[in-house]
Amino acid sequence: MSAEDLENYETDAELALYREYRDVVGLFSYVVETERRFYLANQVDLQVRSAGGEVFFELTLGDAWVWDVYRSARFVKTVRVVTFKDVNIEELAKAELEMPQ
Repeated sequence: MSAEDLENYETDAELALYREYRDVVGLFSYVVETERRFYLANQVDLQVRSAGGEVFFELTLGDAWVWDVYRSARFVKTVRVVTFKDVNIEELAKAELEMPQ
């Protein structure tokens, strides 16, 4: 496989991942960003912990989707993340339900 083939493969995989994100984002209530990953989730529990003078974050997500181009199954029932960096959690605005006329 040439370098160009590999680059094309990675570009196609990233585009497919973006399209999947676009298709599923409406199914979720929260966007969660950690230092290593980006998640969509419907349940979020963030706990601030400390041990030995260090502060860290323990994050549990339920009914989640993981932004990871190399992961074959991006939908997961529960995700537990431990990080020493900040966690960004945003609640997604739900579009108002339109009734058919």
